[in-house]
Amino acid sequence: MTLLVVIAAIVLYQLYFVVRARRIVTRLTEDEFKQGYRKAQLIDVREQREFDAGHILGARNIPFSQFRQRSNELRTDLPIYIYCQGSARSNRFAIKMAKKGAKDIYQLKGGYQGWKGKTKAK
Repeated sequence: MTLLVVIAAIVLYQLYFVVRARRIVTRLTEDEFKQGYRKAQLIDVREQREFDAGHILGARNIPFSQFRQRSNELRTDLPIYIYCQGSARSNRFAIKMAKKGAKDIYQLKGGYQGWKGKTKAK
């Protein structure tokens, strides 16, 4: 019984971020994402090791775990294009950036795992 309550709480917690992020972020297909990310701040919110293994060409790495220390590197008056492996971290990142005043936040639908465009690995 306790396990079910914990699982339900985790699911509701994740659902909260999904619903909240949908009001803040514009989710784009790969083609739509490609049309605008070159004129914006392209941010990979995955951890450094994930970024080093492969990332979208031109992306900067600001891991979600370092948001507090590094969010000041982003301008809130310019569009922000974000992605992670799927969408969980980029949803949370978008919510936090919106609290800092960012208005134009775009997310890659399906995340990096679905990206077919140009990539770079270290």
